[in-house]
Amino acid sequence: MMEDLVLREQRGRVGIIQLNSPKTMNALSPSIIEAVMNALEAYDRDDSVGAIVLTGHARAFSVGADVKQFKSITAEEIRRQDPIGKWDRMHAIRKPMIAAVSGYALGGGCEIALACDLIIASATAVFGQPEVNLGIMPGAGATQRLPHLVGAGIAMEMILNDRRLSADEALQYGLANHVFSVEDYLERAIDLAQSIAEKAPRAVQDAKRLIRAAQDLPLTEGLKYEREHFYGLFSGPDATEGVAAFLEKRAPEWQEY
Repeated sequence: MMEDLVLREQRGRVGIIQLNSPKTMNALSPSIIEAVMNALEAYDRDDSVGAIVLTGHARAFSVGADVKQFKSITAEEIRRQDPIGKWDRMHAIRKPMIAAVSGYALGGGCEIALACDLIIASATAVFGQPEVNLGIMPGAGATQRLPHLVGAGIAMEMILNDRRLSADEALQYGLANHVFSVEDYLERAIDLAQSIAEKAPRAVQDAKRLIRAAQDLPLTEGLKYEREHFYGLFSGPDATEGVAAFLEKRAPEWQEY
């Protein structure tokens, strides 16, 4: 039954994961979170996959946590069970992840999109963090990631006063990379993922790691970290192949990573 909570499909070198609980608008129950993490890790281990697209349905990417579960769990139990700790598995995914978002991306639904590396939105997408209305706050990354993307002021409004961003606002403030029609957004996300997946796997994954590290490292330390990876890649087989392919005007043949 857990497998039915997500649908998986592979197109070329792109692994596609679709949250599949339309009756609950893809509310993030513990079971669906476990299923998503398992699917992400499976694609991360699969050498035939170079990039991953995570999506929902046209009406809702995900409306966030299943609030009903909060009524039957105590503060001591939720701390002991540490359900948010499962999200660390998502942070460990090496391959680029693209969130294809249509409709509502609220609470944990917004946070799971924020945990991806790129966001492609449909024109109907709505991003929000409404936890304050329940007397709680975001717990899966919004207070840390939103300020880096949209600035502290907009993040404050979203988290403190349930301000919701339309697709166009998300694009304006840097939360979304592109906005397309409801009919096209998923295919465009897959196209972007396929383009990335055709690049040298190790270079892509190292670059992703460095970009994420830039949020935490001082500039001087980050530049040293970047330089180490640059030299490491330059001495590898993909750099040799990439230069040769460019000079010979042919498509490169990358090694798996």
